[in-house]
Amino acid sequence: MGKLSLKIVVAGRTYPLTVNEGEDAKIIKAADDINRAIKMLQENYAVKDMQDLLAMTALQLATKNSATQNSTSELEQVENKLENLLKDLNSL
Repeated sequence: MGKLSLKIVVAGRTYPLTVNEGEDAKIIKAADDINRAIKMLQENYAVKDMQDLLAMTALQLATKNSATQNSTSELEQVENKLENLLKDLNSL
């Protein structure tokens, strides 16, 4: 797999990155999500300091990611219990 060079803009600053082919869309989307979250915070709160905005955005995205992982884990537990129940019913 080849490497791609990207220039990603986050919070008004450009960052050169080298990523594996196929990961570029994921990286671009992540940067877009970060920039969108920063813009939303700027519009809704009286925060002007970019470091504060980045910290608040990181907290939001980490919390969102954690909630997604927890719901996925809970869903997997329910699926496992249902599979076990079906096995028990089929063995009767």
